Amino acid sequence: MSESTTSLIISHRRRGRPRSGLRSLWKSPFFDIAALIIIVVTLMALFPTLFTNIDPRDCDLSMSRVGPEAGHPMGFDIQGCDYWSNIVHGARTSLEVGVYTAAISFIIALIAGSLAGYFGGITDSIISWTSNVILGIPVGIASLVILYQFRSRTVWTIVFVLVLFSWAATMRYMRSSVMQVRNLEYIQAARGLGVGPWRILRSHVIPNAVTPLIVMTTLSVGAGMAAEAGFSILGVGLKLPAFSWGIQIALASQDGNWQIAPLLMFFPTLMLGLTTLAFVVLGESLRDALDPKARR
Repeated sequence: MSESTTSLIISHRRRGRPRSGLRSLWKSPFFDIAALIIIVVTLMALFPTLFTNIDPRDCDLSMSRVGPEAGHPMGFDIQGCDYWSNIVHGARTSLEVGVYTAAISFIIALIAGSLAGYFGGITDSIISWTSNVILGIPVGIASLVILYQFRSRTVWTIVFVLVLFSWAATMRYMRSSVMQVRNLEYIQAARGLGVGPWRILRSHVIPNAVTPLIVMTTLSVGAGMAAEAGFSILGVGLKLPAFSWGIQIALASQDGNWQIAPLLMFFPTLMLGLTTLAFVVLGESLRDALDPKARR
């Protein structure tokens, strides 16, 4: 059997079930709701003027903490700024932290996990030892210490810290998956046909081993958004004049503002909670669709 024929068979085996599983996703109402929430939040982040024409920096102190009224469905914040406009414009920063963190961690975990799982030996030892060191560090304390060293913190500062401590766990999933795939019969057949190790890894091993990493990456988007909010509440996250749901939650928690105007805490917390939950549902749905055995 020629190499091209073998590749065709392998490719055919790889594509069949995932495609049918992905088509079945839309039959789940939970997936539909989660997808709708993510689409709306993404549109908020990319095109905020679709949702509001009010400048979030157009403030009137006389309207400080005034509740919802006509034209202002979420009322006004502490400085008298339209709160709905703040929520809409805050979506971009919150989503950027979650997506950038997940994407960069995915790339690092994909490369490191594939190399460690496929080649083994000294490569596996070095990568696994590095990940074990990172996993042994108390993440909460270490993150606070690192962020405290920056006088001004940006989205990329937060992303850097989150990626630093998150890639190791996802790398283990990829490594384990690659180790399972590398010894399957069709991989051995490809070796027997003289296909090079890098081509086998790129064309056959990674596409068949990447599903757990995709699921974990999807779940980590919401985790990154929640972490950004946590850092802001603890005083080591983003600061004004930036906009994010984490900043709004942090401001509402200061000086008892949430007791005077509970909606200042409720609205950004609701948006953050719904978005995080949507990514969790999306990740779980992808796992069930791409890897039905995981449900057993």
